[in-house]
Amino acid sequence: MKNFFTLFFMTLFVLSMVSCSTEDENSDFKFGLILVGPRDDKGWSQAHFEGGQYIENKIGAEMIVADFINPADSPNLTVDQVASDMIDEGAQMIIATSDDMKDGILAAAEKFPDVPMIWASGDSAKEDGKGYRPDLENLGNIMGKMEYGKMLAGCVAALRTNNGHIGFLGPLINDETRRLTNAAYLGAKACYSGENELKFDVVWIGFWFHIPGVTSDPTQVANEFFDAGADVIISHIDTPEALVVTSQRAAEGENVFVVGYDYENSCETAPEVCLGVPYFNWGPEYLKAAKSVVDGNFEPQFIWSGPDANDWNNHDTSTIGFKKGTILTKDEESKLDSLMVDLMLGNKNLFTGPLNFQDGSQYLADGVAATDAQIWYTPQLLEGMTGDSE
Repeated sequence: MKNFFTLFFMTLFVLSMVSCSTEDENSDFKFGLILVGPRDDKGWSQAHFEGGQYIENKIGAEMIVADFINPADSPNLTVDQVASDMIDEGAQMIIATSDDMKDGILAAAEKFPDVPMIWASGDSAKEDGKGYRPDLENLGNIMGKMEYGKMLAGCVAALRTNNGHIGFLGPLINDETRRLTNAAYLGAKACYSGENELKFDVVWIGFWFHIPGVTSDPTQVANEFFDAGADVIISHIDTPEALVVTSQRAAEGENVFVVGYDYENSCETAPEVCLGVPYFNWGPEYLKAAKSVVDGNFEPQFIWSGPDANDWNNHDTSTIGFKKGTILTKDEESKLDSLMVDLMLGNKNLFTGPLNFQDGSQYLADGVAATDAQIWYTPQLLEGMTGDSE
């Protein structure tokens, strides 16, 4: 009889564990992911796509994906239409992954107030934000503090340049791109020790990636950087043209290098010239949002998530990572690590005055550190950089 009860309770325990496992998997949870570019762009959209896969792998959810959702590739589709179609397919959460999707995701949130939505970037849930929408109780914002990653990008470019001339390949111009470009410049200034004056040129192509007939050609812009004397390019577009061009120029005998962007494995496109890549790891924050929907406690939050101070490259905890290129010297790695530690410990805040904007107006007085709002809403590039601010 004792053996019978032992077997009986063991059976109940196993069944309960199976039940809990099935519940945790949430195999009936569906979510929609709206991408501005292709899911395999080796950049921004692929990073988001893999963030969606992270949700699938962690809780057994099903992802509905729509890519190329931008006015050039999909002129007859709007973000709110795509969201509506996804909801018709059973999506219980929608993620829109571009700042340019503002109008569409706001319209979708208004149309479907009972469907939780995430807008990657944006300030609709930021209580002190310029675009705050307290009426949209189903729309939250998630963005990574890529400022940290871009400071490292600028630093590693400055450590490698031989002549102090760095080119910055930018997408379109807005608050986000200005603040991240400024972060790269500040990182370069912090790490540069060359004899020549630091030259930091910024050229915008007009969108997040090349659209023939609409944007400047990033391949041409990258070549023009090198033709003008730059020996390192920092990429800030969603696609890897800067890496391809740099690899080609190096194959012709030029001593040139590049820093990637967005996607952890972007250096694989040109490992022989890639100094590293600051990347987004969307999975952890997207998973938190998905779980809150499953648990029925979703709230519209403004989340601006940085790196894990203990491990930037922890895929379960860090929204921002930096993957070093295999070509870095030990001295370059040491100096890059030193800046990373200083930033995380608060020993250095590169957004500290005195800093002026391009037009000579004061951004930050001597010794004054920028507030989050002063960084988030950046009206101009900084003094010392060349390139358009608007």
